[in-house]
Amino acid sequence: MVNMDTQLLEASLYTIKGIAILDNDGHRLLAKYYDPNILSTVKDQKAFEKNLFNKTHRANAEIIMLEGLTCVYKSNVDLFFYVMGSSHENELILMSVLNCLYDAISQILRKNVEKRNVLDNLDIVMLALDEICDGGIIQEADSSAVVQRVALRVDDIPLGEQTVAQVFQSAKEQLKWSLLK
Repeated sequence: MVNMDTQLLEASLYTIKGIAILDNDGHRLLAKYYDPNILSTVKDQKAFEKNLFNKTHRANAEIIMLEGLTCVYKSNVDLFFYVMGSSHENELILMSVLNCLYDAISQILRKNVEKRNVLDNLDIVMLALDEICDGGIIQEADSSAVVQRVALRVDDIPLGEQTVAQVFQSAKEQLKWSLLK
């Protein structure tokens, strides 16, 4: 006969229960929940997020246990980043996902991590989130790899914001294609 505690502690790839980015008023900018058995309705999710924000917005800690979930978090200017796992989840794994998310967004937004900039680039931020975690399974924990996967094409960046190397690379590509025609 299998003990219930043994079943709960079995290793699983589904380590992330949810990821959320809230503003400094506790309102959702972006949230994804991966476990259909936990916080299955939007109403439940928003109530949980409100409770989570109220418990963490003035705290100096990085971790909290709330409603059976282990939540790690980080704040910056007017944003709060949260990664949630089960109560038995390793906090270091959750923290590595949180750091990857924050660092990737910081690199994508050129170190200007604030609410308006996140909203203006929400499509890329969502893509980065999907590169980090898929269905609760951690896909990537290296922020530079995430940034590389979601990077804008050089053609989409205004000429004034491109580095010299990017301009030369773009010119080389255009020359190559013109010679191949």
